[in-house]
Amino acid sequence: MYFSKKTMEPVQEEQTSVWMCSKEGCSCWMRENFSLEKSPLCPICHSEMVKDTKMLPLLFNHHKTH
Repeated sequence: MYFSKKTMEPVQEEQTSVWMCSKEGCSCWMRENFSLEKSPLCPICHSEMVKDTKMLPLLFNHHKTH
């Protein structure tokens, strides 16, 4: 059998605005442009979320409503 290694292009990343859970021990986060509210609560523990940034792969939300 022969397996060829395909050359993978590196994933393009950028500094992205995210919401992060403020409760210690909860690791929930979401991209700001994918949140449904202007100031969301954590969907896991229902604590407040705070704005932060992360290096993430580029994604576009074509259905942004607000």
